[in-house]
Amino acid sequence: METLYVLGVLAAMAAVTFALRAIPFFAAQWLRNNPLIRHLGRFLPLAIMTLLVLHSVVGLAGQHAAKPWPELAALALTVLAQWKTRNPLVSIAAGTFVYVVMRNNLLAFVS
Repeated sequence: METLYVLGVLAAMAAVTFALRAIPFFAAQWLRNNPLIRHLGRFLPLAIMTLLVLHSVVGLAGQHAAKPWPELAALALTVLAQWKTRNPLVSIAAGTFVYVVMRNNLLAFVS
């Protein structure tokens, strides 16, 4: 009975996973023409990234003695680099570099 139950649960999970992955392909025509979906496609990526960045900055700033300065400097440099270069790889690399350097070096002076 235990094996049959586990196989049933696995089959149900597989069916739900397959259905969730297949729905966009079957509903592509409706999704493409729906004005709400089109609006969400333009608005949500920026909103989600903004929330992720704010959550990361606020969460990380409270974990060390350097206050929010490494996070704010890295965020400002990333925004500036993206605005100037329009190259996400350069922006992310510059922000990450500044964050790591400031976090490692500022903490040595603050502690």
